[in-house]
Amino acid sequence: MSESTNRGPYAKTAAVRRRILEACVDAFGETGFYGATMKDIAKRAGISHTGLLHHFPRKEDLLLGVLELRDERGTAFLESAGALDPSVNPVETLNGMIAVVVDNELQPGLMELHCVLSGEATSAEHPAHEYYANRYRMLRRFYSAAFAALAERGQLSSPIDPETLATMTIALINGLQAQWLFDRDTVKVESAIRQFLASVVAGI
Repeated sequence: MSESTNRGPYAKTAAVRRRILEACVDAFGETGFYGATMKDIAKRAGISHTGLLHHFPRKEDLLLGVLELRDERGTAFLESAGALDPSVNPVETLNGMIAVVVDNELQPGLMELHCVLSGEATSAEHPAHEYYANRYRMLRRFYSAAFAALAERGQLSSPIDPETLATMTIALINGLQAQWLFDRDTVKVESAIRQFLASVVAGI
């Protein structure tokens, strides 16, 4: 049996799981985690309810898969740049993160999902609460380290401390993304982020 034949069932399974998660993005983005039903998600994915349960036995498993799908690029970038290698100009690190944010605009379904779920997940009982709490902590550490490194290089032109700047940056990005979903022609996410960062960082 050839190697390509051996990979067949696995490739098919991966494709089905991907289709389910993409259907889940639409469902969660429209109605939130609690409003979506497993039967509706199965229908959107074009499979039976039993088939859905074979791949994802619980709705919480779907949620985890969707969050991982959303973070495929962003998490990889954070993990690779999180240490902020001293040999790398932190301006380039911030530019890379802006590129990730801009890429999100090409996936409006995932952005809408984030806005809906992050709002729901403020409740400690929500299954994504810990995910978002950890996510925001990681982002604050990332931006704080970047701004601190810029301050050491004399490239930070703001009296605001790095930790507060990090919190403000995340709030700006989240707010812009939410506004963009309401008015995609008027709200310019990348331009607004760059202008904000240019006001506190030399070289953005």
